[in-house]
Amino acid sequence: MSDIIHLLPDSIANQIAAGEVIQRPSSVVKELMENAIDAGATTVLLNLKDAGRSLIQVIDNGKGMSETDARMAFERHATSKIAAADDLFALHTMGFRGEALASIAAVAQVELKTARAGDRLGTLILISASQVEEQQAVAAAPGSIFSVKNLFFNVPARRKFLKSNDTELRNILAEFERIVLVHPQIAFDFRHNDTEVMNLPLANLKQRILNVFGKRLETQLLSVHVETSLVSLTGFVGTPDSGKKRGSLQYLFANSRYMRHPYFHKAVMQAFEPFIHAGEMPNYFLYLTVDPGCIDVNIHPAKTEIKFENEQAIWTIIHAAVKEAIGKTNAVPSLEFDRDGAIDMPIYRKQATVAEPPKTNLNPRYNPFDYPSKPAPKQWDKLYQDDSFSEKTAPAQQIEILTEEKKTIISYKGKYLITPLKSGLSLIDQHRAHVRVLFDEYMQRMRQKQGVSQGALFPEIVSFTPAQATVLPFLLDDWAYMGFDLSDLGNHSYAVNGIPAGLETSDITGILLDMANKVVETGCEVKEEITETLARALAKKAALPYGKILSGEEATELLARLFASDSPNYTPDGKLIILMLSEEELLKRFN
Repeated sequence: MSDIIHLLPDSIANQIAAGEVIQRPSSVVKELMENAIDAGATTVLLNLKDAGRSLIQVIDNGKGMSETDARMAFERHATSKIAAADDLFALHTMGFRGEALASIAAVAQVELKTARAGDRLGTLILISASQVEEQQAVAAAPGSIFSVKNLFFNVPARRKFLKSNDTELRNILAEFERIVLVHPQIAFDFRHNDTEVMNLPLANLKQRILNVFGKRLETQLLSVHVETSLVSLTGFVGTPDSGKKRGSLQYLFANSRYMRHPYFHKAVMQAFEPFIHAGEMPNYFLYLTVDPGCIDVNIHPAKTEIKFENEQAIWTIIHAAVKEAIGKTNAVPSLEFDRDGAIDMPIYRKQATVAEPPKTNLNPRYNPFDYPSKPAPKQWDKLYQDDSFSEKTAPAQQIEILTEEKKTIISYKGKYLITPLKSGLSLIDQHRAHVRVLFDEYMQRMRQKQGVSQGALFPEIVSFTPAQATVLPFLLDDWAYMGFDLSDLGNHSYAVNGIPAGLETSDITGILLDMANKVVETGCEVKEEITETLARALAKKAALPYGKILSGEEATELLARLFASDSPNYTPDGKLIILMLSEEELLKRFN
């Protein structure tokens, strides 16, 4: 019987490695940008075509490579950062395993042009599917230019599973943001299809955060800084009132490397817990510096998970530092007294003389124990017939019986509408009913492309992040059909000149940002799904709040519009609107 175990060819072994390291275009962007940073670059240009499918190009002004190093860089496990096993526990660089370039070259067509400062000529290498096709000396500026073309051209099954260009571009943006946030001392330029997405000059840490996510954060960032023998912690956390239910910015870094760490995230959340509403998430940008020998960054192929030697102690430090930042900066609301109409105390002056002492008028006949008796009120016994103080009964002003054309509608606490039926009672959630009505209305407007806009007296300015800007081409038309009138001001900013009727008292900027965040988070790729996401988000924002007492006409109109819907029983996200209580159920309650 012949032997059956054999060694894999290098081409197949490289493709298997690429399956772990290179999962999508964003993985290539991460690896190439980290190499540029390790090379000591001060400027990095990222240039994409078709969200990285056709071209991913990274240009840096780092130290470059010699002819031999340029060829060796594409061999498996070739690295300049590891010489012995002990070096794994003293890492100060981003990449170190020597898998990235070999994996990229296995599934793409790669062109490298590089030169060192002082070299008369540089080196050009062309590689396709791990095979070196050409290597020659060329004129080149100091630094490196990596061009990765036709990713997964030789692995069609992998290419087929790539998402839409917009989804892949958002993933690339996420990786780009994680890198630029931790290297403010490097200038970055990001272009997609010859359009500038982000241009980040050299800056300090706070300014880099503002350049990436917008200047609206400037008044919402609280400084965090603590030095201990175990860890150095710096960065910023958001003010409690800037917390959001979605779209919050949460970044943790360790030794200039982005990481996901649920345990440390919990430390931040517990510090904020007393100061934010349930379900809200605060912003934070926290940078940890620890001894490289106390962490292990090699436990995940993408190096986004890091194991710490003293996690519990670091958790306590993070929790205390965040809590101190909130308290130190008066982020917790303080008591403020209204001074309108207050009388200022006179200022004492030593030289001033009193004209005459103040006089006090006394009534010598006044007896505090002698007071006239008042007659008992008439019909006093009726005073105790009001049971409005019972915990089980709503205050009188919160219950109205509305009758129109022999139809009785009871409004309870501005939350529920109760209507009698022949077979029992129906309880209708007022807010959810309005959500369903508005959702159907917005969907009809967008499908028929008939938007009704109400002009804004003072136009507001809304600024979107680059990640939100990637979905704007899919949102602007639908927003117009909803009733929003936006004009482009450039640099991802828009003036809101008109809004849908009924949103006059709402936070228009917050509504638009929430809708954009919702589409970014859900990653909708089908036009119908995006339309439904927008309509659902706006309906929730514009619906009647709980506690709003409706008049008889308003309640009747709401129910008429609800029952005209094709799905009156449930909200767009599946929550119950109408609860039916049959006569049998009511009888059981009283037996």
